[in-house]
Amino acid sequence: MAENASAASNTNTVNENANIPFYPAFCFQASPTHFTWVKMGIAEIHRLRIKKGFEGQNIFFYQNHPIQFVSVAGIVVTREEYERRTVLVVDDSSGENIEVVILKATAESSRIARDIKHDINEYNGENGSLNVENIVHVTSTTRTSLDITQMQIGAVVKIKGTLSTFRKCMQIVLERFWVLPDTNAEVKFWDERSRFLVDVLSAPWVLTSEMIEALRTRAHEEEMKVAKERRIIVGRQRIVEEREKKDYKRIIERWEKEERLREKEAAWIRESNKRFEQWWAQRKGNEGSIPEN
Repeated sequence: MAENASAASNTNTVNENANIPFYPAFCFQASPTHFTWVKMGIAEIHRLRIKKGFEGQNIFFYQNHPIQFVSVAGIVVTREEYERRTVLVVDDSSGENIEVVILKATAESSRIARDIKHDINEYNGENGSLNVENIVHVTSTTRTSLDITQMQIGAVVKIKGTLSTFRKCMQIVLERFWVLPDTNAEVKFWDERSRFLVDVLSAPWVLTSEMIEALRTRAHEEEMKVAKERRIIVGRQRIVEEREKKDYKRIIERWEKEERLREKEAAWIRESNKRFEQWWAQRKGNEGSIPEN
């Protein structure tokens, strides 16, 4: 009976999800979840799904809510270092764990950061060993530095990040984090998470036909504005290119004119030298002859 009830419940959920409307991307600006840090439990993150047509965009859906940024709070249970990233596993007691990925800077930027740190230490008179953990980790979007030295095993942290998948498993790519000072701060986050779940995520996102039309019109206007700005930029680039072509043509014509003039001058000089040599040879010949008495 329990299995039948569970199966019936799953069937109802599937049918209910099948009737949920999914809106095109131009409607996402009206979504309460698309451009916000969505407070979620890790178990809920693992239930997010990819909608056909949005593959490869790191946009996931809870019911029909589009989600790309999340915020979770939990304890760090493992920490592993790799060449290009640090990977933490965070547990929030929701029944699931999740990997939190912190990107490392490239070798060149790490070298520059170490040099800057070394110069600062020398200027301040510090001669201890350099700890560059705070400058080799960066965010995935703005590439600003992250100091993750406090994110050790056993630390209770609140993190914000973007969603991604690795081998079909959900991950969070770290953007910001805070170490929670006590249990009260963690409980406060749980309350905010539960409130957002009840108030927003528990019900499908619904737009009226008038709202969809208004969003479509706005998206079209923005697209036309962007296209107009692009045409202006392309037109300016074309004017600059045409001006450069005219300047280049003018320079070439002037150079060719000067080159022809130089060739005429060189020919005139050669001819003058030739006449001079003939005159000089003739004079030498006349001076060498013996006059008749």
